[in-house]
Amino acid sequence: MNIFHALLLGVVEGVTEFLPISSTAHLILTSKFLGLAQTEFQTFFEVFIQSGAILAVVFLYLRYVLEHKKALINIIMSFIPTAVVGLVLHKTIKTVFFNSNPLIIASMAVVAILFLIVEHRIKTKKLELQKNLTQITSKLAVLIGLIQSLAVVPGVSRAGIVIIFMMMLGFKRDESAKYSFLLAMPTIIAASALDLYQSKDILLTSSSMTSLLIIGFVTAFITAYVSVKWLLNYLQNNTLVGFAYYRLLLAIIVVIALGL
Repeated sequence: MNIFHALLLGVVEGVTEFLPISSTAHLILTSKFLGLAQTEFQTFFEVFIQSGAILAVVFLYLRYVLEHKKALINIIMSFIPTAVVGLVLHKTIKTVFFNSNPLIIASMAVVAILFLIVEHRIKTKKLELQKNLTQITSKLAVLIGLIQSLAVVPGVSRAGIVIIFMMMLGFKRDESAKYSFLLAMPTIIAASALDLYQSKDILLTSSSMTSLLIIGFVTAFITAYVSVKWLLNYLQNNTLVGFAYYRLLLAIIVVIALGL
């Protein structure tokens, strides 16, 4: 890995982590095109730069969470089921799910189709989006957390599954996206912390790569900051249809790139 690789992967992580398009699929595809082998350092690097992306959300929304007690409680309620599922399936996620390219491709396509179905219901007036975050109850928060747990399957997209589920319940697109950002804070921080702790020996033996880690981290932070603000503005006046078609196109590209 060189500086160019670190910059590009940082951009890919920052742009895709909070958009409903699956950051995992993009990192896999980018690494494939760059000819980067999935070494222990490569895996560690991807987890490390994810921390940079989530720091952007903390920077944007930590004050909001601290000033809104109900939002904080709901986030905790949503995080608990996600944490339980993540801990129980952690080894399976790393050894089975991430090594199953057909599963990743299928997940990308299925969620894309779900986007199209929900948007069609909205277009035909069968579903109205009127709710905001103040209408999330404790029970609903737990349910959202359970739904978010589906994102342990690579290709699903944590942001995508949370946004589309909340829309199915009548929440506005931008409000759904905002909650997915808020919920990302404990979820990604916990997941990254666990992975980084388990891979701490790699950091000690890869001190010469520290500059690459810093470059990727900072790049992911900056691009994630821009992406989060852009998505909220975009969803105030636009649908998820574009993201759906993009996911389907990406699934086809992955099939071709991996020779499946």
